[in-house]
Amino acid sequence: MAKNKGVSDDFTSGNILQKLVKFMMPILGALVLQAMYGAVDMLVVGRYGTAAGISAVATGSNIVNLVTFLISSLTMGVTVLISRYLGEQKHERIGAVIGGAICFFIIFTIGGMVLLLVGSPVFARWLNAPREAFELTNTYVRICGVGLIFVVAYNVISGIFRGLGNSKLPLVFVGIACVVNIIGDLLFVAVFKMDVAGAALATVLAQAVSVVLSLVIIRRQNLPFAFRLSDIKFNKEVPVFLCLGIPLALQEILTNLSFLILCSLINNIGLEASSGYGIAQKVISFVMLIPSSLMQSMSAFVGQNVGAGKEDRARKAMFAGMGLGAFIGVFISVLTYFRGDIPASLFTQDAAYIIRAAEYLKGFAPEAILTCVVFSYIGFFNGHGNSMPVMFQGITASFLVRVPLSWWFSAQPDADLFKIGLAVPGASLYGIVFFTICYIWHVNRYKKTHCPPK
Repeated sequence: MAKNKGVSDDFTSGNILQKLVKFMMPILGALVLQAMYGAVDMLVVGRYGTAAGISAVATGSNIVNLVTFLISSLTMGVTVLISRYLGEQKHERIGAVIGGAICFFIIFTIGGMVLLLVGSPVFARWLNAPREAFELTNTYVRICGVGLIFVVAYNVISGIFRGLGNSKLPLVFVGIACVVNIIGDLLFVAVFKMDVAGAALATVLAQAVSVVLSLVIIRRQNLPFAFRLSDIKFNKEVPVFLCLGIPLALQEILTNLSFLILCSLINNIGLEASSGYGIAQKVISFVMLIPSSLMQSMSAFVGQNVGAGKEDRARKAMFAGMGLGAFIGVFISVLTYFRGDIPASLFTQDAAYIIRAAEYLKGFAPEAILTCVVFSYIGFFNGHGNSMPVMFQGITASFLVRVPLSWWFSAQPDADLFKIGLAVPGASLYGIVFFTICYIWHVNRYKKTHCPPK
């Protein structure tokens, strides 16, 4: 098929920062709308639901997000592989990548649904869900588990188009879902008084509508590759994208497990701390949008340039992303440190919950800057198909830094959420040191293997 520049973009030439920002903005927009899923659930439940409902949505979201982040990590392997084939001009292999991904994720979806439906009470107990919120947490997780098929479908479709250099269509898909979710939350929670169940139901309905409409939109696109029904099978491309995605997925699982441990530690303090932390996490989901969009953009951007043999351009893109993210992060960090109560107050009118949320955000604040550097490094290594350093850093940062610090701070007689929040930027400082060492090693190895001897 003829290449449609509206569907795919070329990152191997032109101004790096300009192209990076152009590609990143729709991704950022999509992530903003995705973050609004959970934020709207929390906001509407906080305004029109029960007090225990806030804790239930916060704890339940942590459980569901573990599976969602696992999905997005695995689809990152698909994104990077498509980007590489696009840079190498191997368009004929893209259809096989997509067909293999469809087969794999069908099996994955079935397993994930069973895990959430059956394991929900176990997960809630592990997280020390407050007694008042225990059954509500189970309800939220199980309803979201039924809708997992739509989460998987959205992530696979979005991963394909980001690999093609198109970040606009995923923005359209998630924009549709966000509108439906807002309407559903207001209808089910505010009008029908369904509390947590209504919030979960609205989320599933929104994802379903988004996937159906995205399939309609895709059928009208002139794609730069051929795709046939015969491509839908387990083929040689499956182990390739899994080799890229599994280390990322393992890292994501263990990183999120560390945050689940953190959630459990805070839940032990009481309902007030649990709800305050849950509100802070919704604020943080927006704070993390810049680094997350940087990482996704960097992976596709670097992947294309590596496929085209332009290593220097890939490195320049990484440093451009670090500078851009850190610059924006300074302003976000200042706001989060000094006035965390302002965004927290959007989710509840309870003064005690707002104080607790602002307390945690104050300790977390430096992360808005530090994580932009860490995630730019992650995007660089992902784009090279070298996900092992990413996995190792994620695991060690979680279980050698974040969890021990969180446990130690929470065990103090004067434990507060500010000190516990400091554990997160502490882990990122470690990550910067780790990745800098890996980057120096990568550059030296590249020079030895690609530069002719004098």
